[in-house]
Amino acid sequence: MTIASMTGFSRVTGTSGPYSFAFEAKSVNGRGLDIRLRMPSGWDALGEEARKRLGKMLTRGQCQVGLTLTRSESAPRLRVNHDILAALVEAVERAPRSEAVGPASLDGLLCVRGVIDIAETDDESITQALQVDLGKALDELAETLVAARRSEGAALAQVITAQLGAMERLVAAARDNPARTPEAIRARIAEQIARIMEAGTGFDADRLHQEAVLIATRADIQEEIDRLDAHIAAARALLAEGGAVGRRLDFLAQEFGREANTLCSKASDVTLSRIGLELKSVVDQFREQVQNVE
Repeated sequence: MTIASMTGFSRVTGTSGPYSFAFEAKSVNGRGLDIRLRMPSGWDALGEEARKRLGKMLTRGQCQVGLTLTRSESAPRLRVNHDILAALVEAVERAPRSEAVGPASLDGLLCVRGVIDIAETDDESITQALQVDLGKALDELAETLVAARRSEGAALAQVITAQLGAMERLVAAARDNPARTPEAIRARIAEQIARIMEAGTGFDADRLHQEAVLIATRADIQEEIDRLDAHIAAARALLAEGGAVGRRLDFLAQEFGREANTLCSKASDVTLSRIGLELKSVVDQFREQVQNVE
């Protein structure tokens, strides 16, 4: 199972009888799942169905779904009221003949109000077929949107994996840095103590030695290195697990930041400081990328 991004786009078009339609769905980053709909008048029920289907397939992201529905131009659909027409014909046959009034004609009878109506609504069969076709298009829309987010997630996983590798190399460099060995720390503190004693300030040598030991203890970064190693392993496990792991990766990004800051503050050598600053830079990039993970 792979991770998915919260960004994606899908578009499905089609025709149904005299109608043409276009479904669009676009998703971007979001703290939770927020589905917003733009549906034509009278199609609110289909919009709620879209919300329900996407809600089962997505867990995070702000998703906008829109439907454009147009009807092709066609000749007016006329409907003859045969009952009224038959009644008019019967009435004309019973009417007395007169030379002053000409015989009734069919075109004249058709002009009588109520004989011919212009159909304003679609036949039920057209409406039902349109509903079926839109339902199928909605299924395709949801599937292609999920596929787009997973494709984006696969590329995202490669970037995050590379960043974890960079962090691992920097942590290893900090662990193996000669400046943090007990001998190097002892020599550096001894040199500082010697300079202070040469100044003739009268400090107690034993007291200075105790303070130096405390400073060396506070400057030890082994705990930070161990925690960073554990966080890197946890992040890789989440990537392997896949699914909706964005929130947990975001939490790990915060932990990475804390440990990197502590490492920088404890660094007593310029080379360690450089490693810590580079690590902070990679952690910031990691945090930016995991913001896109579902």
